[in-house]
Amino acid sequence: MLITVSGPAGSGKSTLAGNLADALDYEHVSGGDIFRSLADERDMTPLELNKAAEEDDQIDRDLDRRLRDIAAERDDLVLESRLAGWMAGEHADIKLWLTAPLDARVDRIAERENKPFEQARTETEERSESEAQRYADYYDIDFDDRSIYDLTVNTARWDPQGTLGIVLHAINSFDGSVDEGQAPIEGVRYEF
Repeated sequence: MLITVSGPAGSGKSTLAGNLADALDYEHVSGGDIFRSLADERDMTPLELNKAAEEDDQIDRDLDRRLRDIAAERDDLVLESRLAGWMAGEHADIKLWLTAPLDARVDRIAERENKPFEQARTETEERSESEAQRYADYYDIDFDDRSIYDLTVNTARWDPQGTLGIVLHAINSFDGSVDEGQAPIEGVRYEF
């Protein structure tokens, strides 16, 4: 089974993806880790690399191509990135979207990156705007379009174990099929 975990910065993607991979004994591939390693290789911060990607579309395209290839080639995998659901396409069995209010996400980022809240907020907003524009320009993806996701979870409502429990329940209830004679209900997603 291929499970994608997507969402904005600070939504808890890495935490859930790691916990989920451990619980299922799956491999975990993080687009964020790949992006941060690309930034380190170029002696840049992720924000600086993000800005460079505004001028050099090859940065995003290489990362996204790698995500698509991984999705097509591997199974028993939790693939995590902002665009994992889009990049995995039909290869994904379950597509998850994580969200949280901006202040909750910024607080997590500020703590993780050991920086002041206001600096983290400014950087997060700039990065989000930059990425949303690039996704629209490169792939005609509206980052606010949640129609491709099977389950949306607001991670500000549950701690990491609670979020994992919700997702594991959804996965354990999933069989990948629809009863014969029953058409799938388009656009129906559960949001917690």
